Amino acid sequence: MDKNNGIRKYKTFINSEDYKNHPRKLIDKKNKADNTIWLKSLEDVFDFLNITDGMCLSFHHHLRNGDYVLNDVCKVIKKRNIKNLSIAASSIFPNNKPLVELIENGNVTNIYTNYLNGPVSDAIVSGKLKGELIMNTHGGRARSIESGEIKIDVAFLATPTVDKCANGTGAMGPVACGSLGYAIPDSLYANKVVLVTDNVIEKLDQYDIDGKYVDIVCQVQAIGDAKGIVSGTTKITKDPTGLKIARDTVKLLDEIGLIKDGFSMQTGAGGTSLAVAYYVRKLMEEKNIKGSFATGGITSYFVKMLEDGLLKDIYDVQCFDLDAVRSYKENRNHHGMSASMYANPYDENVIVNKLDFVILGATEIDLDFNVNVTTDSHGNVIGGSGGHSDTANGANVTVIVTNLVKSRMPIIKEHVTTITTPGSDIDVLVCERGIAINPRRKDLLEKVKGSKLNICTISELLEIAHHYTGKPKPSHHTDQIVGEVMYRDGTIIDHIYKK
Repeated sequence: MDKNNGIRKYKTFINSEDYKNHPRKLIDKKNKADNTIWLKSLEDVFDFLNITDGMCLSFHHHLRNGDYVLNDVCKVIKKRNIKNLSIAASSIFPNNKPLVELIENGNVTNIYTNYLNGPVSDAIVSGKLKGELIMNTHGGRARSIESGEIKIDVAFLATPTVDKCANGTGAMGPVACGSLGYAIPDSLYANKVVLVTDNVIEKLDQYDIDGKYVDIVCQVQAIGDAKGIVSGTTKITKDPTGLKIARDTVKLLDEIGLIKDGFSMQTGAGGTSLAVAYYVRKLMEEKNIKGSFATGGITSYFVKMLEDGLLKDIYDVQCFDLDAVRSYKENRNHHGMSASMYANPYDENVIVNKLDFVILGATEIDLDFNVNVTTDSHGNVIGGSGGHSDTANGANVTVIVTNLVKSRMPIIKEHVTTITTPGSDIDVLVCERGIAINPRRKDLLEKVKGSKLNICTISELLEIAHHYTGKPKPSHHTDQIVGEVMYRDGTIIDHIYKK
């Protein structure tokens, strides 16, 4: 069974034929190669482009918690008291706290993003954003930009190195971050494109952003702090429970026939997910198996597999550590790609649809296999889909790995607080107490008949969790909607509420 051939229970917002025929085409963009303007400050950019009330400004998050560009633009907005702006940032991190004051003062009234945590999320959940919060997916954001659903007036793209022809790359420079995949749709479809850089060289042989689509290069003192690029967990867990979950996951993948020559995979950057990658490698070495490719946010574990000949290729939309940044620069089989090629549901050759399996985490999962990675159980925004929904829908088999209980709270709920990824896209839950397979995947259930693994139902796992934690009291929220969770095809599948 290929789950992507089934009929989804959600109506698509814009169908593929409409998307292909949409009037926003790259051919409408003028060739800017000989007309790029070079400026020395963001103030000059605001003057030259006459950035004013009501515009939409976009940013990418490849520098993650080390990014300066979004914050520096916020300073100019505050100084000029520009009002009613929309911010389309691929992700927003704790260091982007300057946005909070702009939200409170009405300078920023709408936010479109794929991932959100820290002070900005707290401000939004408390009801301070006057307009709307749209939580997209990585592929959904690319779809929204390319279809014209999100109309970007000015894209401010932090670019570690730019050459004299206005081509840009993340592969080198003082704040090298690797692939700039999430910036590429902005560079192609924004009305005006500004590359913000602290490193200019004569000529780039390879680049992420084509200078012919660039209007302005703004050379500043610093675009970010390289130490902030590696943010979050990028090491294999040492927790025995997490290691057991990882081992059981790989045993399951082997039993259902997915660890074989030419297979493709993606894992997250969390400790348990990386442990899965570790045990997959061990099995590949034992059985002399070679994989075709790994994709997604890339870490040193996949880089080492590529360098050791266990993988043929890496398709990289974002580097998660500095080994990945180095590999992206040096290894010809380490390929950069746009967010659209990675996960746009209407891209003809989208990479996530070629995945044999993906390993993902969960903040909550419910009896219908719906997964929440957007909010905690109290409704606080702590993340977002990113590529979660995209890969879950695209991969042949989607596996959620998680402890059954975290912080004395069961991860399995009767109903998740917020649906990030619908249960129709989730195939397997692996925790330390057992493995639950979505009943709709009868093909997988057939393959594990007679398995020595502890195959059980998700309801049985919930009962085990309640035995240890008791049944938690349901959390409550107001009826005021402060945000919407958008599936990759543009469907609104849930809401975020004021606390």
